[in-house]
Amino acid sequence: MMKMNILIIEDEPLSAERLQSMIMEIAPDFNILAKIGSVKEAVKWLSTNSADLIFLDIQLSDGLSFGIFDQVTVQTPVIFTTAYDQYAINAFQLNSIAYLLKPIRKNELLESLHKYQTMKSAFTIDFEQLMANLQGKKTNYKKRFLIQAGEKIRKVEITDIAWFYALDKAVYIRTSQNQSFPSENSLDSLEQQIDPNQFFRINRKYLVNIDSIANMVAWSRGRIKLELKPKADDEFDSVVSIDRASDFRKWLNS
Repeated sequence: MMKMNILIIEDEPLSAERLQSMIMEIAPDFNILAKIGSVKEAVKWLSTNSADLIFLDIQLSDGLSFGIFDQVTVQTPVIFTTAYDQYAINAFQLNSIAYLLKPIRKNELLESLHKYQTMKSAFTIDFEQLMANLQGKKTNYKKRFLIQAGEKIRKVEITDIAWFYALDKAVYIRTSQNQSFPSENSLDSLEQQIDPNQFFRINRKYLVNIDSIANMVAWSRGRIKLELKPKADDEFDSVVSIDRASDFRKWLNS
């Protein structure tokens, strides 16, 4: 491997030392420029220095490491070291970013270094998109759903959906025309797929479109009763639960 200058950004000293030792075992002529443990330190260092490659932990002592790139311009390719779950890892893959899952294995480190060298000329990182993916935010929400009933398939536009509701361990779509269709998704899954500015999970049964709310009435214990259009099959199902009432008010007022 060609000689490289490497920056390690890692807030756990033992992990940083172990990573440095493994790198030096693989390529003794590599130069570790610095080991840094916080966003603040990294911003200061990167403001006046540069490296060929950065090993970057996601969770640093003073916050997520993506905050570094909000404060200083960095063109250096990055290999992430992370203890995050598969959802985060999928985000990294989507953005063509190499990653190492802790605890780091030597063969995986070697593979990532080879990957970096083969991809170096085309290595680009969209940190804004990556941060959005990591936090579960989506810029491209579902616009429609395909519904199959027997041999017939139809599409339902998201703008035509008044609310989603759970009934007898199944989930259904209720349209503004008061038609009901079965959904293959759980309410938890639907919350991740549709625009949170447009839909809100008011309780364990209902996920409602803001445009379907006709009226609201103050209810007992700080709850809010919604009058939906079309009307809910059971009026008590459209009550915002106690634990969601505060967030619901913020959602309406956003």
